[in-house]
Amino acid sequence: MEKIIIKGRGALKGVVKGEALVCPESIQGWAGVDDHTGKIIEKGHSQEGVCISNKILVLPCSKGSNGWSCHFHSAMVKGFKPAGWLFSKMDSRSGVAAVVVGVPTVADFSEDIDLFSLIKTGDLLEINGETGEVIITKQ
Repeated sequence: MEKIIIKGRGALKGVVKGEALVCPESIQGWAGVDDHTGKIIEKGHSQEGVCISNKILVLPCSKGSNGWSCHFHSAMVKGFKPAGWLFSKMDSRSGVAAVVVGVPTVADFSEDIDLFSLIKTGDLLEINGETGEVIITKQ
């Protein structure tokens, strides 16, 4: 299996391995994730109906209001939280979500790294939130 190693900025410490859930259009906070099932419920979203639980979410940034992290926190309280986050560019809402959910996070990749071309849903990822290293194993 092909392995690709990329590097971003380590944003929240920890190392995790998991399956990628790629969302090039991000996920809105309000009406984006069902707090009781962990499923993406945003109408028309490319991953609508898929559960975020134990997945490494690959997102460009946050989407929506300042309450964005609250919906991921509510889902986490119900037992549905991602295993980790990759953000092309971290903004204040995604930074708060990383801390609130408390999972390894890598962000702020250089312009020449297109996460959405390199990573597909189902690829196995290993992310290191301290060093910023991401190992992609293509499926």
